[in-house]
Amino acid sequence: MKTIAALQTLVTAESLDIEPSAAELDAIEQEMPLILAEVELLDAQIMTIDRPASELDERRIRRAGRKVLAARRVLANQATAQVPGVGA
Repeated sequence: MKTIAALQTLVTAESLDIEPSAAELDAIEQEMPLILAEVELLDAQIMTIDRPASELDERRIRRAGRKVLAARRVLANQATAQVPGVGA
């Protein structure tokens, strides 16, 4: 009988106990409005999974979708503003 050996090093809990860097935390903080808007959209969509969507539900989903688009636009404009020579 042949034994099977791992070709890669083992992953232990010690290697996973790292904290996010300050840059990663800053990136998460900048994306937080988009994350919250996407959660709101997902919540609105989940509420209509098991029942037909009422007019109020449809408005809630559209409003949440507009918030997601607005948050994405703001985030994209911030990224463009940070690149030298892009934008005006």
